[in-house]
Amino acid sequence: MIQTNRRRFLKGTAVALGSSFAISGTKSSGRVIGANDTIRVAIAGLNGRGEAHVMGLAGRPGVEIVALVDPDSRTFATRVAQIEEKGKNTPRTMADVRQVLDDKSIDALTIATPNHWHSLMTIWACQAGKDVYVEKPCSHNLHEGRVAVEAARKYQRIVQHGTQGRSDSRWAQVAEITRGGQLGKLLVSRALCYKPRGSIGTKPDGTAPAELDYNLWLGPAPETPFNPNYVHYNWHWFWNFGNGDIGNQGVHQYDIARWMIPGATLPTQVVSLGGRFGYTDQGQTPNTEVSVMQFGEIPLVFEVRGLKTQKYHGELVGNILHFEAGTVTNTGYFPKDSDQPAPLPVVQAKRGPGGDDHFGNFVAAVRSRKNEDLNAEILEGHYSSALCHLANISYRLGSADKQTREAENRSTPLGDAVERMIESLTQDNALSPGEFPLQVGRSLTFDPPTERFTGADADSANAMLTRAYRAPFVVPDKID
Repeated sequence: MIQTNRRRFLKGTAVALGSSFAISGTKSSGRVIGANDTIRVAIAGLNGRGEAHVMGLAGRPGVEIVALVDPDSRTFATRVAQIEEKGKNTPRTMADVRQVLDDKSIDALTIATPNHWHSLMTIWACQAGKDVYVEKPCSHNLHEGRVAVEAARKYQRIVQHGTQGRSDSRWAQVAEITRGGQLGKLLVSRALCYKPRGSIGTKPDGTAPAELDYNLWLGPAPETPFNPNYVHYNWHWFWNFGNGDIGNQGVHQYDIARWMIPGATLPTQVVSLGGRFGYTDQGQTPNTEVSVMQFGEIPLVFEVRGLKTQKYHGELVGNILHFEAGTVTNTGYFPKDSDQPAPLPVVQAKRGPGGDDHFGNFVAAVRSRKNEDLNAEILEGHYSSALCHLANISYRLGSADKQTREAENRSTPLGDAVERMIESLTQDNALSPGEFPLQVGRSLTFDPPTERFTGADADSANAMLTRAYRAPFVVPDKID
């Protein structure tokens, strides 16, 4: 089990969607799609990953992008031009996703909005009879991710999660090797997000641009004055809208790390620590974070570093699996006591149709109507997204340790990760210990079947599993 005492490892440290649709209302049946019928798609959210959705679907045989949705009209021209070039059609554009939900001719919605919209749009689309491809993380908090799963089940929708690693043939092979035991026991499943994240500065609140419907952009989030640091990318570093890099880039690596642990869903224990170091800016989420979760005997270690850092086992953003027989990284398998790569054992790994093409896998499943054809079905997306939320809850319930020193026991996964993190802060970034007081999170016990915290600090931790929603953009408590 994870050693939980701070002193042990740190010395001294919906309402309505228009007249015909309500969020608690009845399913609007989706169109029956024949083998040769065109799948008509709308894309919501056109910055960042939105471009990948356009380029991944425009011009694809049997698929037509017929609508683009974004509350910022400045996003339309570039994406329309890309679709006209690749898909040879001109999509409609609109600010409000509810117009798409009312259109029975649209078969699927893909979602590349800020995180705080992901679950609600997924739920609404399922209720409207649409299939869904939703970007990672599928939720802004754990509760709404579970409701999205319930909606997909009740309305029998195909819902793919945007963790593309699930369609990667090599990681599918490694997952099968882990289950088969060809490399012995998995000792530690490690995920890294060593990705440079500079200061975002500090900007005053102001007036939203005329082209932006800020009320729609806020959606389920609390009423918040407009700030130019939110739109279009830096929302990731504010708790009202994002989940930090652990829920941005990191959810991809979390997903692979959990996938490699046979039968893993949610952990029984979690502890995190870190902070926002190296500069003072408006961002709220940590740019440096270590989290350890327990899945039976196997710890899952996650490391976020947004400042300058050295590679670990040759990796910056990736996964490292420590087996009895050796170490597997993104780039190769290294037998124990060897720095030379060796071939992985040959196994047969099952994947859904589409090869390594994650969008292709989604399209194939929309046609087959088989959830089992999806490589990253919404339940898997919910579990992996939940890991980000659990890690952040531990961190946010923590307290600052102003006397941070080296980890006491480097032989434990937590102690090793913390000590290496401190070495990076002091050596790679020339920070003194007083310049990075760690926020040391609570060690929390979690019950996977109920998806609730138990034991000490359960009340305060459980309160963070959901949020207060801003009407009419309300995620329901459950799908009846």
